[in-house]
Amino acid sequence: MKFPDYFADAEASFEKAEYIIFGIPYDKTGSFRRGTNKGPTEIRQASWNFETYDLLNNIDLKDIKIHDYGNLIFDKENEPKDMKKKVKNFTYKILDKDKIPLAIGGEHTVTYPIIQAFEKSKKDIAVIIFDAHLDYKDKYENNPESHACVVKRISEVVGVENIAVLGVRSGIQKEFDEAKKDGLLFINSFDINKKGIQWALDKVHNKFIDKDIYFSLDFDAIDPCYAPGTSTPEPFGLNPFDILQGIKLFSKKITGFDLVEVCPAYDRGETAILAARIIRYLITEVSLNKDG
Repeated sequence: MKFPDYFADAEASFEKAEYIIFGIPYDKTGSFRRGTNKGPTEIRQASWNFETYDLLNNIDLKDIKIHDYGNLIFDKENEPKDMKKKVKNFTYKILDKDKIPLAIGGEHTVTYPIIQAFEKSKKDIAVIIFDAHLDYKDKYENNPESHACVVKRISEVVGVENIAVLGVRSGIQKEFDEAKKDGLLFINSFDINKKGIQWALDKVHNKFIDKDIYFSLDFDAIDPCYAPGTSTPEPFGLNPFDILQGIKLFSKKITGFDLVEVCPAYDRGETAILAARIIRYLITEVSLNKDG
């Protein structure tokens, strides 16, 4: 069945909305599976599966002003310069209107120009990233704009001291050595499994207690038994409730969000369904705390 091509319940105008959803169907540097450019459409379709009422937060999404702008269109498909310019400019437009950007990727590279827009807006943020991979390489396959370099690129914008990466379980030794030397806060999934997600979240919260938060969810942070449809699945990951706990803890301070690396061709729709549900939860959680 074909549903409307916008995110369910995102029916407010751009001018009146508090939250602006937009898709970034960019898939240039995938290193294992390709197809994340299909993520925004599949997640939108999956969003129509759910009731408007959110039991967890006792909020109805129809009472929240959400606008789905649609996908950003690039003049030159998968051209990095064009993608970065349009994503940065559009995100800046959202921030300039005091709205919260909610981006749906696409590969993780798209987070970098979003963070550049925050810098242009002179918003002082910390960036919390859930990711299976450290993504702290300076170059991957001789490409500094690879999805495997996104944390490194973001650190050049906000400073390594303003980033935390949770759920990590993959990377090369040199990458981890450099991250430790530079003082990057990263917490692996094995320690989270042993000590609990609240331990990890408290560690991050204490570091960024005075900061607004940009929240980036690379869907491969979640174990592939829950989310198999990602571009680079990595076993021994987090579970969906870990993500909800993170959103809940930081909801009062979340000023932007992206969800990336959903690769719909590699499952039967369950990853897109989970992604859509997490987006809906984030909107209700942020709204609840903002108004409360």
